[in-house]
Amino acid sequence: MKETVSELLQSALATLQSEGTLPADQTFTPQVGNTKDKSHGDYACNIALVASKAAGCPPRKLAEALVAALPENDAVAKVDIAGPGFINFFMSTASAFGVVKTILDEADQFGRNNNGRGEKVQVEFVSANPTGPLHVGHGRGAAIGDCLSRLLEANGYNVTREFYYNDAGAQINNLALSVQARAKGLTPEHESWPADGYRGDYITDVANAYLAGDTVTADDRAVTAKADPEDRDAIRDFAVAYLRREQDLDLKAFGVQFDVYFLESSLYDDGKVEATVERLKANGYTYEQDGAMWLKTTEFGDDKDRVMRKKDGGYTYFLPDVAYHLDKWQRGFTTVINEQGADHHSTVTRVRAGLQALKAGVPQGWPDYVLHQMVMVTRSGQEVKISKRAGSYVTLRDLIDEVGRDATRFFLAARRVDSQLTFDIDLARSQTNENPVYYIQYAHARICSVLRKLAAEGVERGLNECVGDLSLLTLDEEKELANQLAKYPELIANSAAQREPHHLTHYLRELAGQFHTYYNAHKVLIEDTALRDARVSLYLAVRQVIENGLSLLGVSAPEEM
Repeated sequence: MKETVSELLQSALATLQSEGTLPADQTFTPQVGNTKDKSHGDYACNIALVASKAAGCPPRKLAEALVAALPENDAVAKVDIAGPGFINFFMSTASAFGVVKTILDEADQFGRNNNGRGEKVQVEFVSANPTGPLHVGHGRGAAIGDCLSRLLEANGYNVTREFYYNDAGAQINNLALSVQARAKGLTPEHESWPADGYRGDYITDVANAYLAGDTVTADDRAVTAKADPEDRDAIRDFAVAYLRREQDLDLKAFGVQFDVYFLESSLYDDGKVEATVERLKANGYTYEQDGAMWLKTTEFGDDKDRVMRKKDGGYTYFLPDVAYHLDKWQRGFTTVINEQGADHHSTVTRVRAGLQALKAGVPQGWPDYVLHQMVMVTRSGQEVKISKRAGSYVTLRDLIDEVGRDATRFFLAARRVDSQLTFDIDLARSQTNENPVYYIQYAHARICSVLRKLAAEGVERGLNECVGDLSLLTLDEEKELANQLAKYPELIANSAAQREPHHLTHYLRELAGQFHTYYNAHKVLIEDTALRDARVSLYLAVRQVIENGLSLLGVSAPEEM
C-alpha cells in the first residue's frame, strides 16, 4: 500500500508541475513513511515541506494543492493535512487485506526482491584463529554474518560466504608449543609450560589425538599425526587441522556453512604478501625508519603511519590483510562486507589505506565493515565467564548445548551490532512470553494447531489457500495485522541495505505480539463459516511471514510446541 500512496503523490506532483505550481525541471521524490500514531492515519509524507521553497508558497498551501490533485483511488479512505503541511493517508479497510492474497500466492518468496540483480557480494565472518573452540563472540559474528548473507540473497544478490583462517604467526606457534608440552606430559601448572601457552582441556584432546596417530580432515586437507612429540612442525600442522575441523563442526551445529575457507598461509605460499610489499614500494608509499619498513597510511586518512615490516623482518598483521583484500577485489567482488568484532576497529582505516596505496582501482571506503560489540553470558543474574573445555571463555558450543540452536541464533542476532549484548541463559531456556524466540515460534505453532482442528472437523485448508471474503475482516486488530504484514518486504530491503539484521527480530516480535492479542480476543473456529474462512486466511498469511522471517534468521518454525 505504501507503493500505492507514493504513486498517487507522484501523479499529483506531475499535475502541479504541468500547471506551473512546481518547476518542471526539478525532480521531486515523495518519502512515504508509516505513522507511529494511528490517529494520524496509516502513512504520512512531508513532500509539501520539502518542495515548498521550489513552489514559492507555504508548505500547508502546497499540501492542499497536492491533496486536491491526488487521483481517486479506492485504497484511500481519507487524506488529512496536519501541522505545517504533513499529508496523512488513511487507507480503506478493504485495501489493507490485499496483502493477504499476495502473501499466500507468493508463499516463501514473499518479501524477496531482485534489487541486487545478481551482483557478486562476499561476506566474510567468524574468521577465528584456529587455536581453540569458537567463543560466544565468534557466535555473535556467525549469527549476524549468516543472517546478513541470507538477507542479501533475499534481495537478489549473489552471496559468497567466506571464512579467513589466520593460520600463520605467533598465536599458531603458541598453539604448537602448548600441544607439544601436553604431548610430553606437562600440565599448565608446570614451570616449563609455555608462557603464552593455551590452557584449556581441548589442548589435551589435540595432544592425545596426535600421539594416537589420528587422521583429521579439514576443509582442504587430511592430516595424519606423526605421533612424534619432538616434531613441532608436524604438531603445528596437525593441531591447526584438528581445530579447524572442530570449529567447522561447531558452525554446522549452528546451521552455518561457508562457500570458501581462505588460509592466511596461502598468501605467503603463493607470493601474494611479497608482491603486495613490492607494489607498495614501487608506488612510493613506504620508507625505512628505526630498522622497520613503514607505510604512509597518513596520506589516506590514517592518524599516523604504520609499521609494515618489523625490525626482526616479520610483517605486522595488517600487511597480509591488505594482500588478502586485494585478492578479494581481484576475484571480482565489487561489494565486500567484513563482519568482525569491535576490536578490529583500528584495522579498518589501515586496510583501506593500504588498498588505496596499491593503486589497483579499489574504490575509496572499500570494503564495508560491520563490527559487533562483545557478548556477556549470564545465569541466575550472574556472569558466566569460564568454560572448562576452553579454559578461559564461554564457547559457542556451550550455548548451543544449553539453550539449543534456535534460541542461540535468535538471541545473538537480536540487538544492534554496535550494542553490547547480554545473553541470559535462563531467559533463552524459558518457555514463556518473555522469551522472544519462543513467543514467535508459538504464534506459528498456534496457527498450525488451528489448521489441525479444522482438519479434525473435516475442513481441509491448504497453507497457501486464500478462502473467504476478506471484506468481512472489519476489526481494527485485523487491519493492524494486515498493515504489519505489508511492512515485511520493505523491512527485508532496508535490513540488507543498512546491514542491520536485528530489525527482523524486532519485526517478528511485534507481529507475533499483534497475532497473540488478536487470537486471544477473537475466536476463529466459529459457526459463521464465511468469517471463519476469512480469518483463517489472515492466520495463514501471518504464519507464512513468520516462517519466511525465521528462515532468514536461520531459526526453525515448529508446527507444534
